[in-house]
Amino acid sequence: MAEDQKYRVRFPAAADVFEAQPQIAEDIVARPNGEASVSFVRSLLKSETPEEAITFSAYLLAVREAVWMGHECLMHVKPNLGDIDLEMLKYAEAWVRSPDEETRNAALEAGMEQNPKSPGAWIALAAGWSGGSMLPRDQHPVTPPEGLVPRAVNAGILSALARLDASVREKTLIDFVEIGLTIIEGD
Repeated sequence: MAEDQKYRVRFPAAADVFEAQPQIAEDIVARPNGEASVSFVRSLLKSETPEEAITFSAYLLAVREAVWMGHECLMHVKPNLGDIDLEMLKYAEAWVRSPDEETRNAALEAGMEQNPKSPGAWIALAAGWSGGSMLPRDQHPVTPPEGLVPRAVNAGILSALARLDASVREKTLIDFVEIGLTIIEGD
């Protein structure tokens, strides 16, 4: 069995992610060259733009797992987050644990109220954009476009990373990718 075949991923081959979700090509410069998805994540981490490992992981994971990855990455840097971020993460966590319409709407509305969007707000919005309407309940329903959830997860994680002192960013990025890989690998 090849190394990547033991993982429970939606798309075993990295190229499958690009085929199923073509909008990823707008968010990642690197292109797969026949690699399995997990191998591609690892190669991105070693590339000139290692942040693309986060972006690709957000697209690779199913919506619920991607939101959880965002939650867990931000909790990893909890001391660097503000009270609003922590509150927003509670909404995302509630939706991951109970992905129903009520918790989705609560996450959506909480995230929409935050301006500017903080890292935690992006993760709450990712949960809120997971289905149903991307607008609050009192507005005409609009289906979220494909790719909105991974983009929100990516924005949340990378904006949290950008707020860190430069001396810890590289190590924290590696930690974030490992969090994503743990979820991808199903450990």
